[in-house]
Amino acid sequence: MADNIKCRISAFRNDYRIAPGLYAVGSPDRNSDILVSANYKLSFDELRRELTGLDLWVLVLDTKGINVWCAAGKGTFGTEELLKRMTGTRLDKIVDHKRIIIPQLGAPGVSAHKIRQTTGFRVYYGPVYARDIRAYISDGYKATRQMRRIDFTLMDRLVLTPMEIVPAMKKYPLYAAIVLLIFGIQPSGIIFRDAFYGGLPFLVFGLVSVAAGAFLTPLLLPFIPFRAFAVKGWLTGMAAVLPLLGMIDRSDALLNSAVLLFFPFMSSYIALQFTGSTTFTGMTGVKKELKIAVPAYIGIAAVSLILVIASKVSHWGII
Repeated sequence: MADNIKCRISAFRNDYRIAPGLYAVGSPDRNSDILVSANYKLSFDELRRELTGLDLWVLVLDTKGINVWCAAGKGTFGTEELLKRMTGTRLDKIVDHKRIIIPQLGAPGVSAHKIRQTTGFRVYYGPVYARDIRAYISDGYKATRQMRRIDFTLMDRLVLTPMEIVPAMKKYPLYAAIVLLIFGIQPSGIIFRDAFYGGLPFLVFGLVSVAAGAFLTPLLLPFIPFRAFAVKGWLTGMAAVLPLLGMIDRSDALLNSAVLLFFPFMSSYIALQFTGSTTFTGMTGVKKELKIAVPAYIGIAAVSLILVIASKVSHWGII
């Protein structure tokens, strides 16, 4: 249980894996079905729990500790890896039948035609959720429409938010140090009082942007207009930042412009990281977004920094 929580909130999930190979569930024999899974331990444990009382084989692929869905997109849950494990475990010598069940979410990575052509095994695409495997097998390897459907509920999205918040907050100390340095620099040197009072609103804006991009955007995903995650994150960030503008001097147009430019886009950038955790987009859509969004993020960050520096210099009476 502790490891399950740890892998959801830290980089430990990258090492939460089991050895690839063939595993027995219950007391399988030569007629028992073969399920294919990833070597991400959280996925494997969930699968094994749902198979209690059944006698099956589970062929675990080396997906580098990545779940089935993401691994299929990255290519580690793929045809070549499946062929390698089938050959390495001598699967044709262990069972008398020629069927193998692949998770539906692993379908993009596996060529059923090539598997059958090379090994003689026919690929069956199982249900989305492990809880439906029992019914799927008992119904003669037929999946109902509901078994093919993913309901990405509010709770499903909420469970994933720590995996977005924690990486963002790991970068926050560096961001805070840069902010305090920028606002602390004065013609006479670094003034800690100016660093704190000048930088404090920006530290708050930073936290608000993380909350907007990593928590509110995933939570409200279906209700935020537009399809692009970058736009959804920007809208949430703008809605979160606008009420707090009173924290800075309204007469400082340069500083206000920097805030309105940088922080909604910071929220947008963080929200864009959630694309790999959702059913709302695909690889093509993500690549298209990144192609447009990344140059925009870099440009906005540069312009915002220039505006902040210009604001400081103007207060010094230089411009």
